[in-house]
Amino acid sequence: MNDQIEAYAKRLKLSWIRENYSNVEADSDQEYLLKLFENEVQNREERKINLLLKQAGLPKTGSNPYQWEHIQIPQGIDRAGVLNGDFISEKENLILYGGVGTGKTYLASLISLNAIHRFGSRVRFYTVASLVNKLIDANQQGNLTKLMKQIEKLDLLVLDELGYIPLNKEGAELLFQVISMCYENKSIIITTNLQFGQWNHVFGDPILTEAVIDRLIHHSHLLLFTGDSFRYKESLLHE
Repeated sequence: MNDQIEAYAKRLKLSWIRENYSNVEADSDQEYLLKLFENEVQNREERKINLLLKQAGLPKTGSNPYQWEHIQIPQGIDRAGVLNGDFISEKENLILYGGVGTGKTYLASLISLNAIHRFGSRVRFYTVASLVNKLIDANQQGNLTKLMKQIEKLDLLVLDELGYIPLNKEGAELLFQVISMCYENKSIIITTNLQFGQWNHVFGDPILTEAVIDRLIHHSHLLLFTGDSFRYKESLLHE
């Protein structure tokens, strides 16, 4: 009988029940079934979250409370709305602008983690350079459609470090395709150390730059990071 139970549980993809049904204690049949189903659902949720975290490719974050003192948040959103990812359901964007080392990437990662844990959101984190390289490789190998479909399934796309490396013509145009596809369909978080007026240094074409900015800022919140570099301050403390 045990073999049959395990066989049926396997066919039904009830992995937790298949491995643990004989160890569950209960005072009634109803309580026994309830415990089986509760643990199976919890196990599936945990596996789903772990898979989403693995697919997201997030950088590591610490456990310290986030420091908001140096961040200017615009009207229409507050700290909780930013951190909890409330803007994602509205398909709005966040643009995190400020100097190097001021916590932009860290905040983008925290938002991503919360979106995954709270809502089961599909998130992918890229540096702009890594995504552009991936897009160029896919385009040259004939796999661009496949990559674009993967991005299209996301709820949140994080583009980190826009402005650090100028893009060539092909890379700029492919990144524009991604941003256009996401426009009003999913949320984007962009971290950048450049003002909008300097973005042409990245995209290399005024018309393309204007089109990128127009799509990003239409439904967006601009957070201004005004503090000093955390890494620089930490290095001073250890001198």
